[in-house]
Amino acid sequence: MSEQNNLKEFTKGIIQYNPLFVLVLGLCPSLAVTTSVKNGVAMGGAATFVLICSNFIISVVRSFIPREIRIPCFIVIIAAFVTMVELLMKAYLPPELNASLGIFIPLIVVNCIIMYRAESFAYKNKPLVSVLDGAGLGLGWTLSLCLVSAIREVLGAGTIFGLKVSESYQPASVMIMAPGAFIALGILLGFFNWRKLRKSEKTMKVYKVSMEHD
Repeated sequence: MSEQNNLKEFTKGIIQYNPLFVLVLGLCPSLAVTTSVKNGVAMGGAATFVLICSNFIISVVRSFIPREIRIPCFIVIIAAFVTMVELLMKAYLPPELNASLGIFIPLIVVNCIIMYRAESFAYKNKPLVSVLDGAGLGLGWTLSLCLVSAIREVLGAGTIFGLKVSESYQPASVMIMAPGAFIALGILLGFFNWRKLRKSEKTMKVYKVSMEHD
């Protein structure tokens, strides 16, 4: 596979197939852990590690996995890497960060983004492109979490990475509560849908102009 195709496989998950804003996957952890940018980075990093490793292993062993039992096999492979990342995070990350992520790290095992890529991509493609696919989608989801987290943390707590933005700013505490997650995510989803529609309209205009000239 050429370098251009490799780059395309990696970058498609950042914007074109962004897990949160385009595919609308992983909503539950996206809403629950995005109260601070630190949470978003940690959650996204953990999911990216699992995505890359599970995609690679599933792609390597795909010819040995009977189609009838592929889902249980995927879960076992993913669970092994989730256990690794959970133990590493407990060992090296601050206890308060682990506490804030809570049950959502173990629940990566059934995260729909990871299961979706295992089923639709890694099970059908070679190891290199599967790793690039996992890395791209993992990065796309991490950036999405960080964007939602930054909006909620700045507006809801008046901080970014725990540092005060302004002494005079009065935080809107609703933004770090459950309604704030829906508000921030809803606005961002609306923006990405508007952007997609604008792009489709431009494509249609170009097509109509080319048809008229022909």
